[in-house]
Amino acid sequence: MCSLESQHARGDIGRGTSAARGAEGLARIVVAGAGAIGASIAYHLALAGADDVVLADVGVIAGGATGKAMGGVRQQFTTEAEVRLAQASVQLFRELGPPLFEAVGYLFLATTVGGVAELEQRRLVQADLGVPVEHVDPACIRGLHVDDVLSAVICRADGIADPPAVTHELVRRAAGLGVEVRERTDALRLPSDMLVIACGTHSRAIGLALDVDLPVRPLVRQLVDVGPVRDLPLDLPMTVEESGFHFRRVGSDRLRLAMGELEPRWDGPEEPDPALTTDWRRRLTARYPPAAGAPVVCAWAGLYDMTPDAHPVLGFVGGGVYAACGFSGHGFMQSPAVGEAVAAELLGLTPPFDLSPYRLERFDEGVLFPETLVL
Repeated sequence: MCSLESQHARGDIGRGTSAARGAEGLARIVVAGAGAIGASIAYHLALAGADDVVLADVGVIAGGATGKAMGGVRQQFTTEAEVRLAQASVQLFRELGPPLFEAVGYLFLATTVGGVAELEQRRLVQADLGVPVEHVDPACIRGLHVDDVLSAVICRADGIADPPAVTHELVRRAAGLGVEVRERTDALRLPSDMLVIACGTHSRAIGLALDVDLPVRPLVRQLVDVGPVRDLPLDLPMTVEESGFHFRRVGSDRLRLAMGELEPRWDGPEEPDPALTTDWRRRLTARYPPAAGAPVVCAWAGLYDMTPDAHPVLGFVGGGVYAACGFSGHGFMQSPAVGEAVAAELLGLTPPFDLSPYRLERFDEGVLFPETLVL
């Protein structure tokens, strides 16, 4: 999580050109925000040869939204740009492996005729892009109640991860490559040639301090852990109902529940709603009867950094300022690919894939491509 002090030293920010001066380490790059996105950018900068990189956060590593995340990793999006980010990210998650990442799959269930059509339309888009998504008989998932399911698809290469642990691992690797890690430090007070804004919901405040208006708005999202649940299959996939209700295994005997809310809670506060917890436990009992009666272990709320089209803002937004924010709930799962691509662009290299769809200017130009599968 990032914030800023009202009187900050802006004089050292903006001295750089539109890109850092190459991988020889001639420019000092400060990454503001030590969540998954910031950690990945810092790590990939060091991998690419930058030798004067600082990763700074006013809090601690993974102390904001990353530490409260669901931890899903999926390639099943509705737009090509998002699928490409996810595909590139899965490679690093696979390399990390258990216990940081487990490829248990993402299972989507359709229970209405309209839901079946939408599911199939998404599957065709994803399959055309090379995502290994397939039809599956959901009855093969032990414990699931599927009498009402009309169609189901799964991508077995997707899975679940531990967001704080993954972020700490990326920071450990970055530090080992020479990145200076500064917790409890306001990045705006550090001298830099390039400042990278990767502060989630706090990115807009940082941007405004630098005369940049980033269209990022916080949206409250709640999660609930229940358990113990006996005989929980270790290969239970992340299961997503047509309604948006979804759940995953955590450890050996817990389930984590989440769902979008009918009445969006914009701008906080970050507080769980007991009525939602009650509703989700009911839904869980209907879909996964072995969890009936499992008590609530904990409930909490975090914030998505939403943009108007649910896609991030990636790119230079001013002299010596680069934005990497607005991930709309997908930042953790896309952080490996984003880190690699942003690092390349900062160093004046060619990114491994096209970042042009994510520029800030699209909002002024009306070139929007909304992502509809926001969980």
